[in-house]
Amino acid sequence: MTQMDYKYSLLGSTVEDYRKRPLLLQVDETPMNLFAVLEVKRDLPRRWSNLGWFRKIRVYSFLFGLAVMFLITASYILTGDKKGLLLTPSPYHFSSLVSPGPLTFNLSSVKDYIHIKMVVKSIASKVEFQSSRQLPELKALVKSEPHMFSVIPRKFLPGVKNPCWYEEYTGNITSDPYRTNLYGRYSRRFRTVFQHLRNTFHEHLLHHNRKLYRMRCLPYFYIIGQPKCGTTDLYDRLKLHPDVKFTTFKEPHWWTRKRFGIIRLSEGFHDRYPVEDYLDLFDQAAYQIQGNLTANTSRSSQPDMIIGEASASTMWDNNAWVYFYDNTTKGEPPFLIQDFIHALQPDARFIVMLRDPVERLYSDYLYFGSANKSAEDFHEKVSESLQLFEGCLTEFTMRSCVYNTTVNNAMPVRLQVGLYIVYLMDWLTIFSRKQILVLRLEDHASNRKYTMHQVFEFLNLGPLTKEIESEITRSPASNTRRPADKNLGPMLPITKDILRDFYTPFNEKLAKVLQNDSFLWENNSKL
Repeated sequence: MTQMDYKYSLLGSTVEDYRKRPLLLQVDETPMNLFAVLEVKRDLPRRWSNLGWFRKIRVYSFLFGLAVMFLITASYILTGDKKGLLLTPSPYHFSSLVSPGPLTFNLSSVKDYIHIKMVVKSIASKVEFQSSRQLPELKALVKSEPHMFSVIPRKFLPGVKNPCWYEEYTGNITSDPYRTNLYGRYSRRFRTVFQHLRNTFHEHLLHHNRKLYRMRCLPYFYIIGQPKCGTTDLYDRLKLHPDVKFTTFKEPHWWTRKRFGIIRLSEGFHDRYPVEDYLDLFDQAAYQIQGNLTANTSRSSQPDMIIGEASASTMWDNNAWVYFYDNTTKGEPPFLIQDFIHALQPDARFIVMLRDPVERLYSDYLYFGSANKSAEDFHEKVSESLQLFEGCLTEFTMRSCVYNTTVNNAMPVRLQVGLYIVYLMDWLTIFSRKQILVLRLEDHASNRKYTMHQVFEFLNLGPLTKEIESEITRSPASNTRRPADKNLGPMLPITKDILRDFYTPFNEKLAKVLQNDSFLWENNSKL
């Protein structure tokens, strides 16, 4: 640059800065380190040329204003202004801030194809799986979330299959029990449900020793992941079982987002949803369990009704940790979602639905991507994401890169969601293998009756009549690909080849842990 000099430097240590979500910038076609923050110093020239003076003024004013804008944005990050931070519903929101790396990809260029294959090979050489992680102590969890642990008891009602308890109701008998519920405040759809609950609330209160009690419940099982892997279809079929009830709506995302104050990921932080708001979502099912319990007081059999919760973010999304937990170790979160669930519900059960991660990523892109979607655009976003992930691995461990909020928000496509084994191994450090059922979407699509029987057996559900079983297994598939997205066609063969190489070492470890070679997805048909 001739008229203006720009100087760049890292502000603070790399380890300190990456946790503050710095911006990724590129100036004069030179990519900057992912964890760098831009510092701009403007040196004016001594003399200006008379020719084109006004034009130069306009150009330099624009560049200076752009630099100031970046510095202001960075100041929000560095000062920890959480209200001003943007979290993304999908990584595509940050695509304008992502550096494409040292090369601009040309799909017809053999050189570029070889380069990205070398990036994938470099990633594979750095893949390592920890045997176990250091589990947090209970007192550390309680200190982090004292209110949650004060509301949910250590023991649940005997004689009830689902985890439930009676909580003393101290509110005004004439007041609205759902008036402050944040789920109802931010969605009209949920307000209708709460109106029904509000009208029947008082008739379900239990009178005992001149006190009022309400039944509270947690779910017996969780459908925890993964997105675009058939969780909606599984949820819709399980809802048809007479002994299975769910929250008032699918995907409350409380464990991963709402309890941190994340309402929509395109916005900043709002008020944190208290655990009482989450428990309110189970009230409809709790009333039915309470009614069954009352009806069975003279019988020896237990009420068999169970409650489920289905949020496809529960297995993998720990992105909020960097804003709330300071006691990090090597850039890895000190607490994970499963730590809190286990501390409250050590006997909980979990269902995971997986899919060929290559096809999952393309489906994810088609579903969350907005304008200008194409197989070529997907290829470019995959290439950018692979370079960002490989860049992180040059400084940090694989596990810390998987849980790195900066990297996850910067990648144009969600590569990390398909690294199933990383998340599963962390879940298995605290829950036993028999508490986690892992299914494949490919198997479910080809034989729904078989997979649903696996689910029924896993949840200890009783036998069904042929009519109900037929209704559950023969219903059309839910949440299939939209017609407009189908018209875009499949991904490019070179993209599939690159992604296949990237996911292979992770799939191999997954197949070994689950002792099932079908999780290699070697002979997979497209879904």
